[in-house]
Amino acid sequence: MSKLNIKPLADRVLIEPQAAETKTASGIIIPDNAKEKPQKGTVVAVGPGTKDEKVTVKVGDSVLYGKYAGTELKLEGNDYLIMRESDILAIV
Repeated sequence: MSKLNIKPLADRVLIEPQAAETKTASGIIIPDNAKEKPQKGTVVAVGPGTKDEKVTVKVGDSVLYGKYAGTELKLEGNDYLIMRESDILAIV
């Protein structure tokens, strides 16, 4: 993973989503237009938090987030999501 030149502000977190499933458990290949959006990813960068609340996730954590959480962006050819820490459901 390359060092990204981005620093989220306040309680924002930058997440690299896990790749979408390409095959079901029974071996059926899922076409691109039927793939589910991933809801699991790895934290790549975190903001400093707010004066009232510090950020609890750290770089490298594997997290679960809501299906439609965050804003999608493309940096250095990779897809990322930036979202508030409150949109993260759990650390796994």
